[in-house]
Amino acid sequence: MKLARCTDGGAPFWALVDTGAGTVKPIAGEFSDWAPRITRGDGESALSFSGAGRLLSEVRLLPPIERVNRVVIAGANYAKHLVEFGLKPPSQPVAFLKAYGALIGAYDPIRYPPLTDELDHEVELVAVIGATSVNLDDPLSSVLGYTVGNDVSARDLQRSGAAGIGMDLFAAKSQDQTTGVGPWIVTRDEFPPGSPKLGLTLRVNGEIRQDSNTSEMTWDVGQLICFVDERSRFSCGDILFTGSPAGVGMGTGLFLHPGDVVEAAVEGIGVLKNIVSEKSPRKGDPASTNAQK
Repeated sequence: MKLARCTDGGAPFWALVDTGAGTVKPIAGEFSDWAPRITRGDGESALSFSGAGRLLSEVRLLPPIERVNRVVIAGANYAKHLVEFGLKPPSQPVAFLKAYGALIGAYDPIRYPPLTDELDHEVELVAVIGATSVNLDDPLSSVLGYTVGNDVSARDLQRSGAAGIGMDLFAAKSQDQTTGVGPWIVTRDEFPPGSPKLGLTLRVNGEIRQDSNTSEMTWDVGQLICFVDERSRFSCGDILFTGSPAGVGMGTGLFLHPGDVVEAAVEGIGVLKNIVSEKSPRKGDPASTNAQK
């Protein structure tokens, strides 16, 4: 099944997506009510529907996560990606939080923040937790499904942390309206058992910048879930970015620019297609002052 969070101009709603028919059926009830049942294997029988179906083309696809949930990022999870940063492989996973306000939908513009000159892309597989609590003996049983992420980062801000303190991951990763997630969640039962082995690609203006497979992860999805949950427990609806492969601008020198068309894809799930906006003016700049008049 494909499950999307949508709006037709009103309040957001969850829907079952039929890409073949080009329709969405609004789901009744709260995510926290029906998602655990799907995660346990009840399938579409876990869902009831409300209101008339809509055309997929007539709704906006939102990030498939409720505002109350957490966005967890796992980094340093592809060996070749670490080479781009000149880093040695860590002895355990690396994880941190991203602000909800950084998220955008599958076709929303990527905001170019005013504080950076090195806006970078990172295609990632994203796991969606559907259980009320994680079973550490079988962590993948806690996964509702998977979606696509583009963990857009401000690399110059990432390096700006104070000496002896480390990278400024908050500034680098939580810039408002930069990080694409979607277009929908594909439920776990659509994939073979185990951690998914799926192709990852990212194109900028049609040119391939990243091309890899999730089989190259250092720590698989289950291991990442356990690592995070043992430190800060997951809730139903939280999402987990699982790391990005080599080919990012930090390694190639090819950063994003206004007008770039960025397409992040994960095999078997879908594509995010986001256009980079003009660079936002800093508050207090003449352009910003004029825009407010």
